[in-house]
Amino acid sequence: MTKRDADPGRQPRDRASTPEDEVLHDMGFFGHFLYWHAGGRGGKNVILGRLLEHDGHLPQRELLERTHISSAALSEVLSKLESEGLITRTRSEADRRQLEIVLTDEGAQTARQMLARKEAFEKDSLSVLTEDEKRELRDLLKRVRDHWETQGYVGGETSCRNSSKA
Repeated sequence: MTKRDADPGRQPRDRASTPEDEVLHDMGFFGHFLYWHAGGRGGKNVILGRLLEHDGHLPQRELLERTHISSAALSEVLSKLESEGLITRTRSEADRRQLEIVLTDEGAQTARQMLARKEAFEKDSLSVLTEDEKRELRDLLKRVRDHWETQGYVGGETSCRNSSKA
């Protein structure tokens, strides 16, 4: 019995589990895990990473474009980061209407640590597989993704995407 099978929070099924059920369940687990551990689409880790990629500073408007989240959500995340002492927000000298978002020394250190943890996770996450198995998994997932795109399951607007662009 695996740890997953012994999970008391796991809902019992009324019918026999099919391979499709199990694969899709596991894909949901992986998606949920990666979303939360990578900071979501616009979470603190994503913002810190974007700033680090751009020498520790970006205009808020450009940061908004690079994270693809709503202006309100970005403002909320930036407020949290500022209150934690990880960023500063100042008026741009070039355009007083714009805010310049800048990593503090602590913010840059936090971003580098986050990036190191992410890189370590990426290196270790599939270490249980051989190189051939990794390529096979990549190819199988690509086939599924291509099929989903062909069927129209991917590419359309979802309620999550619509709400983040509001």
